[in-house]
Amino acid sequence: MSDSSSPRRSPYARLFDRATRVLAMRDHSEQELRKKLSTVYPGQKDEPPAPEDIEKVIASCLEQHWLDDARFARQFIASRARKGYGSRRIRQELKQKGISRELCDAAMAECEVDWTQAAWDQATKKYGEPLPTLFAEKAKVQRFLLYRGFLMEDIQEIYRNFAD
Repeated sequence: MSDSSSPRRSPYARLFDRATRVLAMRDHSEQELRKKLSTVYPGQKDEPPAPEDIEKVIASCLEQHWLDDARFARQFIASRARKGYGSRRIRQELKQKGISRELCDAAMAECEVDWTQAAWDQATKKYGEPLPTLFAEKAKVQRFLLYRGFLMEDIQEIYRNFAD
């Protein structure tokens, strides 16, 4: 017997279900969620979702407080800082995820990360204690920390505050 008599769920309902599954895993920025909702996956027989359905789902998620860019930014900063990344890199990643400069600045101001200490922790984890003092080796430490996204002021502060 065929199931053709049973009504299919509306595209909006399916999109809303996808949004709840995505947001149940972790917080997302509004831009990230839009991108995930508008993506048609390989092998998916459905046509791309209608933009008005995506807007309705986003509005509903914002209304339910499931989607909050400020909360996402705070959690993202804390997570990336724990993984040893500096403020410059974190800001760039937030920008790529669609977080405005104002929200990013506010979240950075709220975070309780000592970036100099974080840079010190990363440098000693990689190069051991005491940190190298020869120019070539110091340059190597500096390049590593710059790559990780730490500011030059924080890197220079390491050698001022933690010398010897």
